[in-house]
Amino acid sequence: MIRVVLPPHLRNLAQISGELHLEIGGAVTQRRVLDAVEERYPMLLGTMRDRRTGERRALVRFFACEEDLSNESPDTPLPGRVAAGEEPFLVVGAMAGG
Repeated sequence: MIRVVLPPHLRNLAQISGELHLEIGGAVTQRRVLDAVEERYPMLLGTMRDRRTGERRALVRFFACEEDLSNESPDTPLPGRVAAGEEPFLVVGAMAGG
């Protein structure tokens, strides 16, 4: 069971509270986790990744086990603690402005 934490505005859009719990078969990667989130909550399509290219949106960051994974390949396996459900995969809205 993979745990996913979304920022408040995406939880509101999807009408959920708390963490998501998803079953992911095979290798646990950013792409597979985000695919599962978007499949379960289609209203989130295009909010974390560009619909056409699949690339991460500029003001969205991905973290796991206190590491920023935002610039990692989306097909790189996530840390074992995330795959085991011990740590969550975090989707964070980045701050901008000055």
